[in-house]
Amino acid sequence: MMVYELTELKKVHGSRTVLSIPCLAIEKSRIYALLGPNGAGKTTLLNILGFLDTPTSGTIQYRSRPVAFFEKTLQALRRRVVVVHQHPILFTTSVFKNIEFGLKIRKISPKNRTRIIEEALDLVGMRDFASARAHLLSGGETQRVALARALALSPEVFLCDEPTASVDAENQAIIINLLKQINAEKKISIIFTTHDRTQAASIAHQTLVLDHGNLVRAGYENTFSAVINQDCRGKYVYTLLPNVSLFAGTREARPTGSRIRVFIDPHNIRLCRKGSKKPGKNSLQGKVRQVMSENGYIRVLIDSGIWITAMISPGEYRQHGFLVNDVVQYTIAAEAIHTTTL
Repeated sequence: MMVYELTELKKVHGSRTVLSIPCLAIEKSRIYALLGPNGAGKTTLLNILGFLDTPTSGTIQYRSRPVAFFEKTLQALRRRVVVVHQHPILFTTSVFKNIEFGLKIRKISPKNRTRIIEEALDLVGMRDFASARAHLLSGGETQRVALARALALSPEVFLCDEPTASVDAENQAIIINLLKQINAEKKISIIFTTHDRTQAASIAHQTLVLDHGNLVRAGYENTFSAVINQDCRGKYVYTLLPNVSLFAGTREARPTGSRIRVFIDPHNIRLCRKGSKKPGKNSLQGKVRQVMSENGYIRVLIDSGIWITAMISPGEYRQHGFLVNDVVQYTIAAEAIHTTTL
């Protein structure tokens, strides 16, 4: 079952389109990471999914029902979806009373409130802080209380905006493990924004990438600024660096000198040992800098003057056995290259 289905969704501020998503489906009880640079539209999308902001156009279905953007409807939906902000605001009272506030509004009985609060604090490891003054907690402790406060409301969806951005390394690991635990035990759908692809890979069932308000197929790390040029034969190329160019798949409609953004799909990059194959169109070489397992694939990070991420199958990896510092040759398929105008 899909918890969200978005169709032709747009958010416009003045003359600027900050979000444009033709189609997006979010599956129930799964974890999604939302990657992208600052200004990509991540927080805007999160606020729309949390029913705190309204799209300019397009439709949203929540659990297979169309969302009507009227305040009465949105208030009901906000009880089912909780947004956990990067810098949570807690009242200058005890941790217990901070969590109790939302339960009081929902008219939960005192006896049940105590049970719910204790269970939530136990799950995030903050039971001993129930009487502590919330505004005196550390950043990591504050974020864990914010998770407990959200958890106490029994939501169907957690929307977390950079949940580990303002905490130390120890609490980052704790919070990531808590999100995994909450999803596994409570079956709560989780969507969280991050700049950290490795962190996203460690927890998310699926990673979504936003750039300039658009969902892009290519990985966030394979996003480059480029200029359209012509080579000595008059063929159009995308110049990423003076010594790194990619051939355009078809005749380029935009004029030479145009600045564009290039996305390279990491799943459409083929690797081999240097010299094992004759170089072809869009063949480059570089040195392997990182190899790691990610979502059923092997992620290979290559330094070619630009940093390229290739996602290859475990079988392909076993065939070649690439190691860190090996020099490899790789070919970028024409269908792997996607462009937008800057």
